[in-house]
Amino acid sequence: MRDIRIVFMGTPDFAVTILKHLVDNDYNVVGVITAPDKPAGRGRKLNQSAVKKYAVSQNLPILQPKNLKNEDFQAQLKEWNANLQIVVAFRMLPKSVWDMPSYGTFNLHASLLPEYRGAAPINWAIINGETKTGVTTFFIDDKIDTGEIILQKEIDIKEDETVGELHDSLMYLGADLVAETVDLIKKGDVTTTKQPELEEKSAPKLFPHNCQIDWTGSLGSIYNHIRGLNPYPAAWTTIVNNDDQITAKLYKVSKQYENHKFEIGAIVTSKKEMKVAVKDGFLIIHQIKLSGKKLMDATSLLNGYSFSENAKVL
Repeated sequence: MRDIRIVFMGTPDFAVTILKHLVDNDYNVVGVITAPDKPAGRGRKLNQSAVKKYAVSQNLPILQPKNLKNEDFQAQLKEWNANLQIVVAFRMLPKSVWDMPSYGTFNLHASLLPEYRGAAPINWAIINGETKTGVTTFFIDDKIDTGEIILQKEIDIKEDETVGELHDSLMYLGADLVAETVDLIKKGDVTTTKQPELEEKSAPKLFPHNCQIDWTGSLGSIYNHIRGLNPYPAAWTTIVNNDDQITAKLYKVSKQYENHKFEIGAIVTSKKEMKVAVKDGFLIIHQIKLSGKKLMDATSLLNGYSFSENAKVL
């Protein structure tokens, strides 16, 4: 059995769960690399990454390089004498870093590679209406998410599951998969699979333009788009009500298939219900956040806000 010395690299909450699982199960984590502290909020106080906060609580050595090619950083990394590096939700590494440990550097990715390479795999799996996804560990090479696959675990996506719910399921599944991968490396028992050359589905970074709702799509595609962005970063639209144009983010929604004669995008309301007409029915809005307002349920919104007969979404 090999003696494994691990450097862990990651930044958000998703990565914390994997790191915590390693620490709680007595894997030898000799250091942590995470993003530099960033100013946040009105006071521009420095905000630590979720991984840094956890690493501090466990007295783990930490490095926070701005530039991963920096010679001083790489010299400090070498001093930890790690023979395995694990990357979870971090940034692209230069070869001089990923090639450093003798047993390699592997990454945990929240999709069944080669599908959904990129920055937002969990979101895009739901947006595209997938019924299955999973997690993959693979050895890093010089491209993004293309290295040889070590292990994969599959999970079903429920019909009404949001990205927030799927994120948490994959996070715990990923923690188990990372531990299994380390165990194989400890035993010297790793067999890898080259990623097939598929015309794979991609998972590009999310920006305002690809979070905007396209109301000309089918009811199913609009519904998937909204749940694939709930709770973060949230799908958005513009509400036109008389002379007002208001940006709104939509969260909890449901589908109502029905033939109707409303224009696509028309907002239809009653005392307790708010829905939008689309080509094969209505999207019922249960939770909404108007720009500058707090998140509220549709009934509460309708109690204090009235929509004209011609109100619509763009």
